[in-house]
Amino acid sequence: MGTHNRLLHLGEGFYLELIAINPQAPPPGRPRWFALDRLESLPADRPRLIHWVARSDDIVREAAASTEALGDILPMERGDYRWRISVPPDGHLPGDGLVPTLIQWDVPFHPAQRLPDAGCRLMKLECFHPQPARITSALAALDLASRLDVHPCAAGEAPQLVAYIRTPGGLVELD
Repeated sequence: MGTHNRLLHLGEGFYLELIAINPQAPPPGRPRWFALDRLESLPADRPRLIHWVARSDDIVREAAASTEALGDILPMERGDYRWRISVPPDGHLPGDGLVPTLIQWDVPFHPAQRLPDAGCRLMKLECFHPQPARITSALAALDLASRLDVHPCAAGEAPQLVAYIRTPGGLVELD
């Protein structure tokens, strides 16, 4: 996808991934995942939390059950990792970034197991959307309603994803 990344261990089975377009890599010949091609045109005043990914045990079945278009299921690999991931053909973020991309690891290990533990833990994910019932319904169809607290925001207000991470230096809020 012409990107590069860095990972931070956030507890058992969780990690934060910082991902960006790799200017050294050739373009992928299709829109990049996570709407990165669209984000490139936005002001880069700071990194932003734009989306989340949920692990799946049956990505084909779960993607078919989704009420939001999750896209094609693409096989990927990097090093000794192999996975399948849902990627919309136009690269958009499902549910304005609040309905997760699905990933199914096709190896017997998870990236979080191999990351150094810096003492950071994901405490909570929450979101704000002008149509909270739409997001709640989509999460319920994926059996993920308990993973994300959904709150309303005003019509015309941008949807927002917020993560609360306990660090050795205290609680950090990422949005």
